[in-house]
Amino acid sequence: MLQSQLPSFARKEFPKDEESYNAQVLIRAGFVEKVMAGVYAFLPLGLRVLKNIERVVREEMNALGAHEILMPVLGPKDQWQKTGRWDSLDVLFKVIARDKKEYALGPTHEEIVVPIGQKAIFSYRDLPLGLYQIQNKFRDEPRAKSGLLRGREFLMKDLYSFHANIADLESYYERALQAYKTIFTRLGLSALQVEASGGSFSKYSHEFQVLTPNGEDSIVHCSSCSFAQNREINESKAGDLCPQCNSPLLVSAGSEVGNVFQLKTKYSQPFGLSYVDEKGEQQEVQMGCYGIGISRLMGVIAEVYHDDKGLRWPIAVAPFQIHILVLEGQDESANQERLSKAQSLYTTLRAKGIEVLLDDRKNISAGQKLTESDLMGMPFRVVLSQKTGDQVEMKRRTESQAELIDFSDVERYLDTHK
Repeated sequence: MLQSQLPSFARKEFPKDEESYNAQVLIRAGFVEKVMAGVYAFLPLGLRVLKNIERVVREEMNALGAHEILMPVLGPKDQWQKTGRWDSLDVLFKVIARDKKEYALGPTHEEIVVPIGQKAIFSYRDLPLGLYQIQNKFRDEPRAKSGLLRGREFLMKDLYSFHANIADLESYYERALQAYKTIFTRLGLSALQVEASGGSFSKYSHEFQVLTPNGEDSIVHCSSCSFAQNREINESKAGDLCPQCNSPLLVSAGSEVGNVFQLKTKYSQPFGLSYVDEKGEQQEVQMGCYGIGISRLMGVIAEVYHDDKGLRWPIAVAPFQIHILVLEGQDESANQERLSKAQSLYTTLRAKGIEVLLDDRKNISAGQKLTESDLMGMPFRVVLSQKTGDQVEMKRRTESQAELIDFSDVERYLDTHK
């Protein structure tokens, strides 16, 4: 994309009405815009990041064998009454229509997906079944002050699985855990698999937590093995011994990026969701649910991947892999020659399937272009200027030093530095 054709929403300063770093930097860099507390608009650059996260998540859900659907945001009151959550779920947004009927804006979709599942599940031959969607959710959060980490409207992937028995549910659950680990690794995140309370479903559920100083959760985890529990079910102090390996425990702040539950018959039972087994007998369907916050992930990545100059996106989620900057000098003919070379490089890289942003803007100072480039945080930067002469200045966003290389070596540089 040519930057001269990209609307710029970047600001010179951080917004003063945001407490969380992820919202501050994403707004300043022009990725999102705050509409009100807990509600953000995703601008062209931010939407590209969201779509990249979606792509990774979608690929791994499809590899798991789940089928993508899209459910409505608006749900009827009676389906929420069947599960008891119309009155018990305190974050439920309720809407009254002009005909005085009441509806819910979905914070999650068990009440919608179970009746949908009933249309396809009759026999044991129809199981297991996995249905997922990527869709906006709504929660009436009392304290939406953590930017993209805790919103009132947010983008989420929710998967629901249906099974003939507990053994099949547990097998699928383990496969889903592995799929989640793959997702977070592909996104460049080191996520701990953390035991958390299972509520009324089971003894434990599992969360995936990314350790970050600004995280809202407190995680008790081992310095040597995989033991990790949410502080809500483990009150150990730092330095206490791990119950698995006797190494010292750590207590760290973390941000949740995913969670999985064995629902069992919690939601199938109220709707009478059952199937006929091999003996011709009716059996209740066992269920699991698996959530990933897509927009929340964007905020967590911003919290993890940044420095004092701005964002440093991992390649898998960056809006563009390469940022080409043409810095103008006093000689107009030399400026035009550099622009022509940059356009040639831009065309060559795009033909290779590489996403490129070319800063071809005129009458913008070198300082402003370089500052904005650091703020936006593309993984690689190529600079053409009077100083670079017949070469280009190549630099990874994560490194402080740039190096001069020939035009013909740009692709080789990219291949060796990924």
